[in-house]
Amino acid sequence: MAVKTKHEKRARRHRRVRKKVVGTPERPRLNVFRSLKHIYAQIIDDTAQKTLVSASSCEEAFKASGKSGSNADGAAVVGKLIAQRALEKNIKSVVFDRGGYRYHGRVKALADGARQGGLEF
Repeated sequence: MAVKTKHEKRARRHRRVRKKVVGTPERPRLNVFRSLKHIYAQIIDDTAQKTLVSASSCEEAFKASGKSGSNADGAAVVGKLIAQRALEKNIKSVVFDRGGYRYHGRVKALADGARQGGLEF
């Protein structure tokens, strides 16, 4: 049996979660991806295969906050940004897709920031 890398294990967990978590036009999917330096969030309609809204720690709107994308404070700001943009497009309720990551740290901070911004999930 071959040893799995951390990335392969996360991808396997993500595939397993994606069997159950599906975004619809009424309740799209809030997807999270994190790298070592940045964090990204997208709201996706899986039936139309379209990204409706996105936010990340690479954007100018985020950089104006003076936070870093590699910590929980920055992730909370990205969560608030995605919630603000979603509410502008009349998206109030989403399904949270943690992307195979554990629900703690930056992923939890992004989710809490999105809830504070007005999204329901």
